[in-house]
Amino acid sequence: MPIDKHKTMQFKFFHNDFNFSVFSITAYLLGLVLLVSLGFWQLERATEKRLFLQQQQKQLTSVLKLTSTTDDNLALLRYRQVVVEGVYLINKQFLIDNQIVNAKAGYFVMTPFILKGGTKAILVNRGWLPANPDRSILPDISLIKNQNQTQIRGRINNFPSVGLKLKGAEIPSEGWPSMVQVAESKILAEKLNYDLFSFQIQLDPKQPQGYDRHWLTNTIMPPEKHIGYAVQWFGLAITLTLLFFWHSRKEAVND
Repeated sequence: MPIDKHKTMQFKFFHNDFNFSVFSITAYLLGLVLLVSLGFWQLERATEKRLFLQQQQKQLTSVLKLTSTTDDNLALLRYRQVVVEGVYLINKQFLIDNQIVNAKAGYFVMTPFILKGGTKAILVNRGWLPANPDRSILPDISLIKNQNQTQIRGRINNFPSVGLKLKGAEIPSEGWPSMVQVAESKILAEKLNYDLFSFQIQLDPKQPQGYDRHWLTNTIMPPEKHIGYAVQWFGLAITLTLLFFWHSRKEAVND
């Protein structure tokens, strides 16, 4: 049997008469549930962000010695400070193209670092260099030749991202240094003929043989802002309730 949405119900509360229709009650309850749900969702997001920031701070302060046996897990290791022993592969480097710093186009210089033992490598981001107006002229990214084992410091991060990935952007150019717009470890590993980690090391700014290195941390909405949004949603729920009862009382007075 269909419900008559025009059917009304009346009751008295603190000497005030209220008149509710089935339609108004249904609309009010749906709106209230939505607003309160959004408020609790923002509170959950605030808790998630607080835990994430705590984990991120832990990653930034603890130092890991990266070896060829380290678990290749970016989600677990991102922003982790690391030290790694090995040697730079100085004659095979990559230039990550179309990287904008201070409104200028340039490259990130990615140099393979062969880990101690020689079975695996990781790409070390040695920093940013501006591009020459003549794009056929590539920057000098030569390294001081060192055949001995060396130790470098940095932090783990994902590869540089691009706003719009074009078809073939992950394919490196012929020869060395090799230019590529999107770094994908499996494809670059094939060109290097070395097994690569699926993430990069951003070279510590205090380390030698690097370029512009103003590494950014992941910028996320702080927990306090989520709490502020939650307060707004709960405030709207309260406002909706007050308006609902005000309108219901007005309807009763008019009747």
